[in-house]
Amino acid sequence: MLKEKSTLELSVGAYDKVMRGLDDAQTLLELAAEAGDEDTAREAEGSLEGLDGEVAKLELARMLSGEQDRSSCFMDINAGAGGTDSMDWAAMLLRMYTRYCESKGWKVEINDEVPGEEAGFKNVSLRIEGDFAYGYLKAEVGVHRLVRISPFDANARRQTAFASVDVYPEVDDAIQIDLPEKDIDLKFIRGSGAGGQKVNKTSSTAQLRHIPTGIIVTTQTERSQSANKEMAFKILRGRLYELEMKKREAARDAAEAAKKDISFGSQIRSYVLAPYRMVKDLRTGVETGNVDSVLDGDLEEFITAQLLGVKNPNRNAALD
Repeated sequence: MLKEKSTLELSVGAYDKVMRGLDDAQTLLELAAEAGDEDTAREAEGSLEGLDGEVAKLELARMLSGEQDRSSCFMDINAGAGGTDSMDWAAMLLRMYTRYCESKGWKVEINDEVPGEEAGFKNVSLRIEGDFAYGYLKAEVGVHRLVRISPFDANARRQTAFASVDVYPEVDDAIQIDLPEKDIDLKFIRGSGAGGQKVNKTSSTAQLRHIPTGIIVTTQTERSQSANKEMAFKILRGRLYELEMKKREAARDAAEAAKKDISFGSQIRSYVLAPYRMVKDLRTGVETGNVDSVLDGDLEEFITAQLLGVKNPNRNAALD
């Protein structure tokens, strides 16, 4: 409650600042018109230009005002089509998002991982702790496509790999998610992955199956069965919350434009390393040739554009 109060006070203060700036600029313009003073007119124009950034910040704050936007979150990265390249791509995305989260001051923990046979991961699950982690990272949900010369191909041929990203909030305990005991199948298993001998020798990894939906959650990051069980339930609550929100959104959003988005297959961004270098967001049209910077976590422009609702007028053409 105190966080919400503080956020509202900051928003009101920012709004008041913009309105005062507009009033001051209007006064200067009126004075300039009366006196025919070009210097005063230029000063007023400069003041208005300076308010653009403040208005953009207010708009972004509005886009981050959802019920769970301020929450920490969980992220799943799953390798898709593309064999070993797709598993390596999942590892590259893990690094990219870890760097982005570090730049925001958020804490990243790996909850579960299934390594690939040759490289990377088949899938990896993260917990990301920090204010507005869910609000920002929900913009990254979808399929990410990589085109490059494969380091795993002896003939150095160009390969395309896919990986999907899913994000769901860490649901506050104040939000009730009904989990009857009959709907839960809980067991403890031996861990897998890069946890060392201790992970594999003790059956402390918690695995939950939500029977009505078939959702399976596995977590091995904690030291004890009870701690892993608690984390697994926390992840499951977040996934069920997100599932319910998606159902409600789908029921509301029957417009033709939304149908086109769904038929697009959820592919959101293309990362091309060969024969040219370009990262392009297929939803917003934002693009850059600085691929290395993006893969190093420089995602702010892409995420902000998506949150602000920027639309790519040539989205269907971008598929070709």
